[in-house]
Amino acid sequence: MVPGSGDGDGQGATVAFSGPMVVSSLGPIDASLRAVEGPVAAVDLAAVDEIDTVGAWIVWRFSRRLGARIVNASTNAQRLIDAVHKADANREDVSAPRPPLVERVPLVVGQVTLGLLAGSVAVISFLGEIILAIGGTIRHPRRFRIKSVVHQMELVGITSLPIIGLMSFLIGIVVAQQGAVQLRQFGAEIYTVNLVGRLTLRELGVLMTAIMVAGRSGSAFAAQLGTMKLTEEVDAMRTIGVSPVEALVLPRLLAAVFMMILLGAYSSAVTIVGGAVLSSLTLGIPFFTFLSRIQEVVPTHDLWVGLAKAPVFGLIVAMSGCYQGMQVKSNAEEVGLRTTSAVVMAIFMVIVLDAFFAVFFTKIGWG
Repeated sequence: MVPGSGDGDGQGATVAFSGPMVVSSLGPIDASLRAVEGPVAAVDLAAVDEIDTVGAWIVWRFSRRLGARIVNASTNAQRLIDAVHKADANREDVSAPRPPLVERVPLVVGQVTLGLLAGSVAVISFLGEIILAIGGTIRHPRRFRIKSVVHQMELVGITSLPIIGLMSFLIGIVVAQQGAVQLRQFGAEIYTVNLVGRLTLRELGVLMTAIMVAGRSGSAFAAQLGTMKLTEEVDAMRTIGVSPVEALVLPRLLAAVFMMILLGAYSSAVTIVGGAVLSSLTLGIPFFTFLSRIQEVVPTHDLWVGLAKAPVFGLIVAMSGCYQGMQVKSNAEEVGLRTTSAVVMAIFMVIVLDAFFAVFFTKIGWG
């Protein structure tokens, strides 16, 4: 296979290729093509009976170098040449110089702002779907999946008791120890009880539980629903007339809301026990004296503050996980990205709402 040349249209020669242009036979011709100089008006592929991607790339590179047009290419040859041309164009776009900083910053800020607005609209729409699903379940109680709710309550609550208990116990020890170190400077170690009790019941118990549930159950919700979206199980449910929100989202939502109340109370109790253990060992405050003192120094409304925040945090965690899972569309990589986004979104919203609750309860006199 050698290139042949002849007179073109008066503006240059025509280089004609013949035979197969495949990777196994292109070695000898590649060097000779590099040595060809213009003018060349056209590259004729009429006599080429077989071509692969390497052959198409050599023809396209040769024609681009000399500014020649490609003529008489078969359908397959033209398709491969177009693909090579497109790939090279994409490569050139990637290697293009970046715009100046003063242009990039407003562009990125605008893209992030539009993304946040679009995400807010999508979350509100998802919340609307949940409300409609709740209304449909109330109108048709037989559609309520009690077994799914119980199963999700087991996964969210029962199986997380050991890790939440261990975390809470250690947090109680840390808070009591660090608080005692600071209060010892003023001879007020006895107020360690007040510190552990109020901080645990108002903030730490439910907040740390929400963060743990977000990392454990919120991520699981996103991964499960995202995988079901990829395998088209969600689309199949819609096809047979089953609402994915009623069947998949509501059980997880209800389980997280109810179990967060119990887990928050459990976490607070274990944290106080951890503080009592440390106080009995290092501060000389007997274990049961610490617990009885908690009842005297901690106002009852501190307990209600923590319990009031728990279902809201559970709702946020479940909504974040389910929303991100239902947004998966393309590939398995997106499942991982959406799972990460679910955890970040849940923890961020929980902390923001916790700050809001702190201000709100202070304003109404429960500070």
